[in-house]
Amino acid sequence: MGKAKKYLSIAGKSVQNTISYRLSYFMNLFAGWIGLFSMYYLWKAIYSGRSELAGFTWEEMKAYLVVTFIANSLLSYYSETRISSKILDGSVAIDLLKPIDFQKARFAETLGSCLIEGAVGAVLVGILGLAVIDVRLSMDWQTGGLLMISLACSLLVKFGIVYLTALLCFWTTGSLGLVWARQAVTNLLSGALVPLAFFPTGLERFALVLPFQSIVHTPASLALGNLSGAAALEMVGLQLFWAIFLWFAGKLLWSRAVRQITIHGG
Repeated sequence: MGKAKKYLSIAGKSVQNTISYRLSYFMNLFAGWIGLFSMYYLWKAIYSGRSELAGFTWEEMKAYLVVTFIANSLLSYYSETRISSKILDGSVAIDLLKPIDFQKARFAETLGSCLIEGAVGAVLVGILGLAVIDVRLSMDWQTGGLLMISLACSLLVKFGIVYLTALLCFWTTGSLGLVWARQAVTNLLSGALVPLAFFPTGLERFALVLPFQSIVHTPASLALGNLSGAAALEMVGLQLFWAIFLWFAGKLLWSRAVRQITIHGG
């Protein structure tokens, strides 16, 4: 119980930091809105004169865009750069002296900020989705509950990928290139840019076995009703598998990464 309190305290401080620097958060959220509406009008032009594309109606595509935005906003750019900055500025050495697990501490920080960022983002985008984009999602309580579990797994998977990418900073002199590369690969193979159903058959099958699809494709498929019953449980189970796999992969890479640390002066 004592160990849990340490990480709850870290999560609490992360919540306070998010509230204290709310201007930065709302600027990032505003940038996300611009991206959401840009994609909305792009797809609206693509659907002009068409009733369906790759099995998606225009109503389903609008819902897909909103769910995609919510799934991606659970873990912010600030949460990502906070991990890499600790490595690049050397403050990670101080963390090694503390009686805490570095990975768990970073996850606690991410979870703390997510409680504010994710909740506010979901509410505001939900209002915009209903008022401007006119999105309607209808699902029973079982599907809704499974969607919440799927979004939680989505956060775990994305944290695992972000954490592994940040640890690569032990072997680089900067993080910007790594962050851009991670975002490009994740947005493409998760279905954030284009639904996986639009991919060529071979590429779609390849993307479906990778962890990235767990971030957007699975929760979006649940929200649209494309997954149900055993198939839905199987995909959520796959999300959980990747979350656990990436967590232990992070532990393994951390054990190798800390050997790179050189502390001068004692």
